Amino acid sequence: MAGRIDQHLKSLGITLPRPSTPAANYVPWVRSGNLVFVAGQLPMENGQIAQTGIVGQGVSVDEAYAAARLCAMNILAHVRTACDGDLDRVKRIVKVTGFVACAPGFFEHPQVMNGASDLFAKIFGEAGVHARVAVGAPSLPRNGSVEVDAIVEIE
Repeated sequence: MAGRIDQHLKSLGITLPRPSTPAANYVPWVRSGNLVFVAGQLPMENGQIAQTGIVGQGVSVDEAYAAARLCAMNILAHVRTACDGDLDRVKRIVKVTGFVACAPGFFEHPQVMNGASDLFAKIFGEAGVHARVAVGAPSLPRNGSVEVDAIVEIE
């Protein structure tokens, strides 16, 4: 029987992707006590980066928002694995860090990162509201436009 969060995802029309595999010498997540630290996730979809390029220079804020949302979905795919398939075990999204590959003079990092934050809040309600850092970078791995990591408390 599907859990409460899985049913909520279905009602929202959200299907989480398969967890990605690391592209280098690291693991996708680590559990320490009741905290799950999820490595930075790119906007991967079907094994490919769905959004590449520089925000404010060919990539719009709306496109980057969608990329951050996709990063959050990839984070949740890993959290589901860390929770043995049961997202009902998520107690709180604690902290999210987002990196935006952006042009000099770009200042809308918070609006981009809302793509991830809005998704977490929509899925988990108050437990999805978190502390956050949103920073700009001149480039990101594999030319991704956004990269997001998270710390999640589980039961």
